[in-house]
Amino acid sequence: MNKLKWGIVSAGRISTKFCNDLILLDEAQIYGVAARDIDKAKEFAQKYNIEKTYQGYQSMFDDPEIDVVYIGTPHTCHYQNARDAILAGKHVLCEKPLVVTPEQCQELCSLAKERNVFLMEAMWTYFLPAIQTAKQWLDDGRIGAVKHIKIDFGYAMPYSPNCREYNVELAGGSLFDMGIYPLALVWFFLENDLENLHVFNQNSPNGVDEDVIILADCGDVKASIASSFQCRLPNTAYIIGDEGYIRIPNASRAITCELYQGDDCIDKFSDDRSAYGYLYEAKEVIKRVNKGAIESPIMPHSTSLKLQKQMAQIKSLFS
Repeated sequence: MNKLKWGIVSAGRISTKFCNDLILLDEAQIYGVAARDIDKAKEFAQKYNIEKTYQGYQSMFDDPEIDVVYIGTPHTCHYQNARDAILAGKHVLCEKPLVVTPEQCQELCSLAKERNVFLMEAMWTYFLPAIQTAKQWLDDGRIGAVKHIKIDFGYAMPYSPNCREYNVELAGGSLFDMGIYPLALVWFFLENDLENLHVFNQNSPNGVDEDVIILADCGDVKASIASSFQCRLPNTAYIIGDEGYIRIPNASRAITCELYQGDDCIDKFSDDRSAYGYLYEAKEVIKRVNKGAIESPIMPHSTSLKLQKQMAQIKSLFS
């Protein structure tokens, strides 16, 4: 397997978390980091012993030494950053949400195919061993026919119109920032469209959604989904069947999953990892790039487009 040279787009908080895991992989080298502020890039590079720094992103995209870029900029920058990287022939792992409209998503996916480069939305949750185990339990019929699915994700975040989460210009809001996780997990486990949606939202003073509750039909399954900046939600996934249920604590960053029949836990999985968990999606990128693929079968382009369409539909129902 070839050792891929990675370029990191942005020296912010999420890039720090990602690189803390990426340095653990022998098959990856963090070769460069780019930031608008060169001093931040240099500070980041020193922390991870990164060879090259760039002021601005295009100079890194143009560097022939870089094989794949990780994009950790705010939501509204993803489309342009990813597009510029793809046009420069780079493989791309871009933080979620991949973009902020279905049209942008379709364009990037088509461009990646045209340029024959790998593109994946960084839905790291899909690659966590606990999530993969829960899906196997479901596929093996261990909870019978699924009847309900309940997933939420929320943390209390004090209102500040200038912070990224609440910033209108940066596509702030709990749906894009947190709600995408429960939506993605519902699709991962059921692969059915959301229909008959009932959406209840509460907005912050600047109009950004800070609390969202979604009730919907998902095939024959009743779905309950929530995201919030107002309060810490249980952040737990329940997939409930007529013969048992699966419980996944802290589902977006799951370490464990539990299988119940009645009141009894009959099986439990824990990966006991020391890393945060981003290394699993990085391994997937490396694996697929080395195979010459342009997308992952676990997090394909079609899933990114599905999530974009779902979020657009939900936002259209905001009061």
